[in-house]
Amino acid sequence: MENLEALKFPIGDFVPPKDTSSGMRSHWIEDIAHLPSQLRTAVVGLSENQLETPYRPDGWTVRQVVHHIPDSHINSYMRFRLALTEDNPTIRPYEEQLWAELPDAARGEIDLSLDLLEMLHKRWVVLLKAMSEEDYQRTFVHPASGKTSRLGTVLAMYSWHGRHHLAHITELKKRMGW
Repeated sequence: MENLEALKFPIGDFVPPKDTSSGMRSHWIEDIAHLPSQLRTAVVGLSENQLETPYRPDGWTVRQVVHHIPDSHINSYMRFRLALTEDNPTIRPYEEQLWAELPDAARGEIDLSLDLLEMLHKRWVVLLKAMSEEDYQRTFVHPASGKTSRLGTVLAMYSWHGRHHLAHITELKKRMGW
Protein backbone atom coordinates (compact mmCIF):
# COMPACT_ATOMS: atom_id res chain seq x y z
CA MET A 1 0.00 0.00 0.00
CA GLU A 2 1.36 3.38 -0.97
CA ASN A 3 1.84 6.13 1.56
CA LEU A 4 -1.56 7.79 2.14
CA GLU A 5 0.02 11.27 2.17
CA ALA A 6 1.55 10.63 -1.26
CA LEU A 7 -1.88 9.57 -2.53
CA LYS A 8 -3.53 12.66 -1.00
CA PHE A 9 -0.84 15.07 -2.24
CA PRO A 10 0.77 13.57 -5.34
CA ILE A 11 2.49 16.87 -6.24
CA GLY A 12 3.08 17.88 -2.62
CA ASP A 13 1.09 20.20 -0.40
CA PHE A 14 0.56 23.81 -1.44
CA VAL A 15 3.31 26.11 -0.20
CA PRO A 16 2.53 29.81 -0.60
CA PRO A 17 5.21 31.28 -2.85
CA LYS A 18 7.42 34.15 -1.80
CA ASP A 19 7.63 35.32 -5.42
CA THR A 20 4.30 36.32 -7.00
CA SER A 21 5.87 38.53 -9.65
CA SER A 22 4.40 38.93 -13.12
CA GLY A 23 6.74 36.24 -14.46
CA MET A 24 5.47 33.71 -11.94
CA ARG A 25 1.88 34.79 -12.48
CA SER A 26 2.25 34.17 -16.22
CA HIS A 27 3.16 30.53 -15.48
CA TRP A 28 0.21 30.11 -13.12
CA ILE A 29 -2.20 31.67 -15.61
CA GLU A 30 -0.92 29.22 -18.25
CA ASP A 31 -1.59 26.35 -15.82
CA ILE A 32 -5.15 27.58 -15.43
CA ALA A 33 -5.54 28.06 -19.18
CA HIS A 34 -4.37 24.51 -19.97
CA LEU A 35 -6.12 22.62 -17.16
CA PRO A 36 -9.43 22.02 -18.99
CA SER A 37 -7.79 20.26 -21.94
CA GLN A 38 -5.41 18.34 -19.65
CA LEU A 39 -8.30 17.14 -17.51
CA ARG A 40 -10.34 16.14 -20.56
CA THR A 41 -7.35 14.17 -21.90
CA ALA A 42 -6.86 12.47 -18.52
CA VAL A 43 -10.42 11.11 -18.42
CA VAL A 44 -11.07 10.38 -22.08
CA GLY A 45 -12.13 6.78 -22.59
CA LEU A 46 -12.56 5.95 -18.90
CA SER A 47 -15.37 3.49 -18.26
CA GLU A 48 -18.18 4.04 -15.78
CA ASN A 49 -16.43 1.64 -13.38
CA GLN A 50 -13.20 3.59 -13.69
CA LEU A 51 -15.03 6.88 -13.07
CA GLU A 52 -16.44 5.33 -9.88
CA THR A 53 -12.96 4.41 -8.60
CA PRO A 54 -11.68 6.45 -5.65
CA TYR A 55 -8.26 7.97 -6.27
CA ARG A 56 -7.25 6.83 -2.75
CA PRO A 57 -8.83 4.88 0.12
CA ASP A 58 -11.75 6.93 1.52
CA GLY A 59 -11.20 9.50 -1.23
CA TRP A 60 -13.45 10.91 -3.91
CA THR A 61 -14.13 8.98 -7.07
CA VAL A 62 -12.64 10.16 -10.34
CA ARG A 63 -16.13 11.44 -11.22
CA GLN A 64 -16.32 13.49 -8.02
CA VAL A 65 -12.85 14.94 -8.62
CA VAL A 66 -13.85 16.01 -12.12
CA HIS A 67 -16.97 17.73 -10.77
CA HIS A 68 -15.11 19.24 -7.78
CA ILE A 69 -12.63 21.17 -9.90
CA PRO A 70 -15.15 23.52 -11.58
CA ASP A 71 -17.11 23.77 -8.31
CA SER A 72 -13.98 25.01 -6.57
CA HIS A 73 -12.80 27.18 -9.43
CA ILE A 74 -16.19 28.89 -9.79
CA ASN A 75 -15.91 29.86 -6.15
CA SER A 76 -12.37 31.14 -6.68
CA TYR A 77 -13.37 33.10 -9.78
CA MET A 78 -16.15 34.77 -7.80
CA ARG A 79 -13.72 35.53 -4.96
CA PHE A 80 -11.40 37.26 -7.43
CA ARG A 81 -14.30 39.35 -8.72
CA LEU A 82 -15.36 40.26 -5.18
CA ALA A 83 -11.82 41.26 -4.21
CA LEU A 84 -11.49 43.37 -7.36
CA THR A 85 -14.72 45.25 -6.71
CA GLU A 86 -14.89 45.48 -2.91
CA ASP A 87 -12.42 46.46 -0.21
CA ASN A 88 -11.10 43.28 1.46
CA PRO A 89 -14.47 41.46 1.32
CA THR A 90 -15.36 38.51 3.48
CA ILE A 91 -15.96 35.65 1.08
CA ARG A 92 -18.59 32.94 1.33
CA PRO A 93 -17.19 29.51 2.18
CA TYR A 94 -18.81 26.31 0.95
CA GLU A 95 -18.80 22.70 2.13
CA GLU A 96 -16.84 21.03 -0.66
CA GLN A 97 -17.29 17.53 0.81
CA LEU A 98 -21.07 17.96 0.83
CA TRP A 99 -21.02 19.44 -2.68
CA ALA A 100 -19.18 16.29 -3.85
CA GLU A 101 -22.03 14.17 -2.49
CA LEU A 102 -24.81 16.04 -4.32
CA PRO A 103 -26.37 14.01 -7.17
CA ASP A 104 -24.84 16.07 -9.98
CA ALA A 105 -21.33 15.48 -8.59
CA ALA A 106 -21.78 11.95 -7.28
CA ARG A 107 -23.50 10.57 -10.39
CA GLY A 108 -23.56 13.29 -13.04
CA GLU A 109 -22.07 13.08 -16.50
CA ILE A 110 -18.50 14.39 -16.44
CA ASP A 111 -18.83 16.13 -19.81
CA LEU A 112 -21.02 18.73 -18.12
CA SER A 113 -18.21 19.70 -15.75
CA LEU A 114 -15.53 19.41 -18.41
CA ASP A 115 -17.46 21.86 -20.60
CA LEU A 116 -18.16 24.15 -17.63
CA LEU A 117 -14.48 24.18 -16.66
CA GLU A 118 -13.43 25.02 -20.22
CA MET A 119 -15.73 28.04 -20.47
CA LEU A 120 -15.03 29.18 -16.91
CA HIS A 121 -11.28 29.07 -17.43
CA LYS A 122 -11.50 30.94 -20.72
CA ARG A 123 -13.28 33.77 -18.96
CA TRP A 124 -11.07 33.58 -15.83
CA VAL A 125 -7.91 33.78 -17.94
CA VAL A 126 -9.21 36.93 -19.66
CA LEU A 127 -9.68 38.50 -16.23
CA LEU A 128 -6.32 37.29 -14.89
CA LYS A 129 -4.38 38.60 -17.89
CA ALA A 130 -6.08 42.01 -17.62
CA MET A 131 -5.32 42.46 -13.93
CA SER A 132 -2.71 45.02 -12.89
CA GLU A 133 0.07 44.65 -10.35
CA GLU A 134 -2.13 46.54 -7.89
CA ASP A 135 -5.03 44.20 -8.59
CA TYR A 136 -2.91 41.20 -7.60
CA GLN A 137 -2.26 42.90 -4.24
CA ARG A 138 -5.98 43.06 -3.44
CA THR A 139 -7.28 40.78 -0.70
CA PHE A 140 -10.25 38.96 0.73
CA VAL A 141 -10.96 37.41 4.14
CA HIS A 142 -12.06 33.84 4.80
CA PRO A 143 -14.59 33.94 7.66
CA ALA A 144 -13.77 30.50 9.12
CA SER A 145 -10.04 31.13 9.54
CA GLY A 146 -10.07 34.92 9.63
CA LYS A 147 -7.14 34.68 7.19
CA THR A 148 -6.59 37.45 4.65
CA SER A 149 -5.52 36.17 1.22
CA ARG A 150 -3.84 38.22 -1.50
CA LEU A 151 -4.94 37.53 -5.08
CA GLY A 152 -1.37 36.88 -6.29
CA THR A 153 -1.08 34.06 -3.76
CA VAL A 154 -4.58 32.78 -4.50
CA LEU A 155 -3.62 32.56 -8.18
CA ALA A 156 -0.65 30.37 -7.22
CA MET A 157 -2.90 28.21 -5.06
CA TYR A 158 -5.37 27.59 -7.88
CA SER A 159 -2.59 26.76 -10.31
CA TRP A 160 -1.52 24.16 -7.73
CA HIS A 161 -5.13 23.07 -7.07
CA GLY A 162 -5.74 22.14 -10.70
CA ARG A 163 -2.43 20.29 -11.02
CA HIS A 164 -3.07 18.57 -7.66
CA HIS A 165 -6.42 17.11 -8.72
CA LEU A 166 -5.22 16.30 -12.22
CA ALA A 167 -2.43 14.27 -10.60
CA HIS A 168 -5.00 12.40 -8.49
CA ILE A 169 -6.45 11.10 -11.74
CA THR A 170 -3.26 10.56 -13.72
CA GLU A 171 -1.48 8.83 -10.83
CA LEU A 172 -4.50 6.55 -10.25
CA LYS A 173 -4.45 5.63 -13.94
CA LYS A 174 -0.74 4.73 -13.66
CA ARG A 175 -1.28 2.65 -10.51
CA MET A 176 -4.23 0.82 -12.07
CA GLY A 177 -2.58 0.37 -15.48
CA TRP A 178 -5.42 2.14 -17.32
